[in-house]
Amino acid sequence: MTHIHHRDHLVVIGNGMAGCRAVEEILARDPHRYKVTIFGAEPHVNYNRIMLSPVLAGEKRFDEIVINDRSWYLDHGIELIAADPVTAIDRAAKTVTSKAGRTVSYDRLLIATGSDPFIIPVPGKDLPGVISFRDMADVDAMLAAAAQGGDAVVIGGGLLGLEAAHGLSLRGMKVTVLHLMPTLMERQLDEAAGWLLKTALEGRGQTIITGADTAEIVGDGKVEGVRLKDGREIPASLVVMAVGIRPNTALARDAGLAVGRGIQVDDDMVTSDPAILAVGECVEHRGQVYGLVAPLWEMCRALADGCTTGCTGYRGSVTSTKLKVSGIDVFSAGDFSGGDGTEDIVLRDAARGVYKRVVVKDDRVVGAVLYGDTADGSWYFDLLRKGEDISDVRDALIFGQAFAAGGGAADPKAAVAALSDDAEICGCNGVSKGKVVATIQGGACTLDAVRGSCKASASCGSCTGLVESLLALTLGDDYAGARAVKTMCKCTSFGHDDVRREIVLQNMASIPEVMQKLHWSTPDGCASCRPALNYYLLCANPADYVDDQQSRFVNERMHANIQKDGTYSVVPRMWGGLTTPQELRAIADVVEKYDAPMVKVTGGQRLDIFGIRKEDLPAVWADLNAAGMVSGHAYGKALRTVKTCVGSEWCRFGTQDSTGLGVKLERGFWGSWMPHKFKMAVSGCPRNCAEATIKDFGVVCVDSGYELHVGGNGGIHVRATDFLVKVGTEEEAMHYAAAFVQLYREEARYLERTAPWIERVGLAYIKARVVEDEEGRDSLASRFWFSQQFAQDDPWEQRAAGADRNLHRPLAEIRPLPAFEGA
Repeated sequence: MTHIHHRDHLVVIGNGMAGCRAVEEILARDPHRYKVTIFGAEPHVNYNRIMLSPVLAGEKRFDEIVINDRSWYLDHGIELIAADPVTAIDRAAKTVTSKAGRTVSYDRLLIATGSDPFIIPVPGKDLPGVISFRDMADVDAMLAAAAQGGDAVVIGGGLLGLEAAHGLSLRGMKVTVLHLMPTLMERQLDEAAGWLLKTALEGRGQTIITGADTAEIVGDGKVEGVRLKDGREIPASLVVMAVGIRPNTALARDAGLAVGRGIQVDDDMVTSDPAILAVGECVEHRGQVYGLVAPLWEMCRALADGCTTGCTGYRGSVTSTKLKVSGIDVFSAGDFSGGDGTEDIVLRDAARGVYKRVVVKDDRVVGAVLYGDTADGSWYFDLLRKGEDISDVRDALIFGQAFAAGGGAADPKAAVAALSDDAEICGCNGVSKGKVVATIQGGACTLDAVRGSCKASASCGSCTGLVESLLALTLGDDYAGARAVKTMCKCTSFGHDDVRREIVLQNMASIPEVMQKLHWSTPDGCASCRPALNYYLLCANPADYVDDQQSRFVNERMHANIQKDGTYSVVPRMWGGLTTPQELRAIADVVEKYDAPMVKVTGGQRLDIFGIRKEDLPAVWADLNAAGMVSGHAYGKALRTVKTCVGSEWCRFGTQDSTGLGVKLERGFWGSWMPHKFKMAVSGCPRNCAEATIKDFGVVCVDSGYELHVGGNGGIHVRATDFLVKVGTEEEAMHYAAAFVQLYREEARYLERTAPWIERVGLAYIKARVVEDEEGRDSLASRFWFSQQFAQDDPWEQRAAGADRNLHRPLAEIRPLPAFEGA
């Protein structure tokens, strides 16, 4: 008599990668343990969802991405119920019911429902032509749309969105990617790598808009475009939503299982019901939800062990991401957010478009980001996963496994001596070793001389060490040594002047671009270099550069001065020290409404409101803006005050209308960012009541015109101004002021006031540029007024400026009266 073994019935909800992989793992351990039935929502066999992107791009066919074909189900006696999703679980009866009304009983149930795409709840989200990117049906819909051509918008700059954009672009559509965050793939990439990826994708013809907040999807009966909250509208006949995924927990929740962010499971992947298992993207294990394949495979192995042989269970996963986005190699692993106790080791190769960053803590790798060259990703991930001590290879770590295994770098002089004469030293400018040596032998005995003669190390600076080694080798004892350059900060070997020069020469447009091309040794810079770079870029390209908020000091972000008790002081602008009843009432109302404990008349002839709480600042500025008052920039590296006396209109000694000229100067120069704070004054006569001769730019009125003075300041070390020139009209005074300010803006180092700047470059140089060179003066003034056109359009300014749009008009339109005029 043959004994027939009863097999438990395992019902699997989900015919995707996790569900079928779990079945494979169980079959590998005990092929006769279960009778298996699999329900699938799609009319397909199990396929590799990760490979949908190559199908969209035309690189693969569907049959090439199938994991388990029909024969697999037949060979293992698995019943596949396709295109019929389960709609209910009855835990008491131990049955599941499908959409078609089929009811099947189970002994053990495995939920592998995966995740659902998140659809942002904006008007128009249900219009025809709005789709997600999650399954073959979505791919078929995109292919049908691409066949018609036209414009596509992909909302979401994560991996899935970028792959959708790449595929649609290859299919001939004009693609725009909208991403809410400032960095593409921010979960996998830091700012530097995200910028490189954005630049590369734009080079492939895509339009990438970061910081893009979708307001609505527009169209009459079908998709016609996407409108952003800032008013921009992008045309589109197809909109792909790829903003993220959420664990599909609806079935489990309805069945009364424990659900948090996902279906909660233990280390054996068992839910709160011992008869029900769950695996894949739908589960939450020890508070974590995973959306990558590697953790899913580890879950499936743990589940199969628990169902058959018993095991130690699933302990969670350390994840890494290694992928190609539009043919670009990207890798990330672990925690690259930095923080206390961590150290960043960074390598940047601008010519090859390579960026590598390894985050180390307590002599162990805790995170890594690689862009462009990911060959060592597996090595870094192994070091991270095992928590190995890397102190022995610390200096060679960033150069990769092969280099580290070789014991690191040899003596640099010996290494450069071994190079052949045709070996390239400077990749940016194509300069060989032989040419550098010949340049040195020809009389270039310093780094600057070599840079000036043959351009070696004059661009990105990464070959500076090689050039200095060649100087030492060629000159021997006659070499004076490496030049002493005061660098911007610890992040770079470049000084302020070098950075400003390269920003202009290479037409750089963003902080990450500067850091990549000039080989910054940190991933994102520091509190010293970021504000400086932000200013240099803003000065070099006022029309297009977008001010970077995270690179501003706290006072500039808050539009107020922080005080020692943590409250803020607010200083609205009073043009030339003049005010009106309307302004005084507005200030009084703010003081009462927000319980400000003190109001003080400042030395700059305006009122300072103290004791404002941080959370009240937006409302305070809204109230002041409503009365026509704008920020006095008492916190900014910008024009602070224009001090005036009453001048000829009231004073018996006054020779000119000093108050009127002061108002013109303040209205004309307000909002212009500068290397440091900047103060002006206009005195109506040589008695100098406005103290014009200790200001950055001062005007002393005399009977025959206006004497212009520059480079003064009060403070710890009082410095009287230097006389610049005497002019005959207000228009000339404004013109010379614009030229002087622009020269200061373009050539001073960040946080360098006019006094030390003039002492460094010499008054003769300032006069030569501003007074003696008429054409140069006109050019400087023209550039200043050009930049002022955009200062008021800057979103950062708008938040502090309210509705006033009359602050940067041409000189002929600038009125001497301080009254506010609405837009």
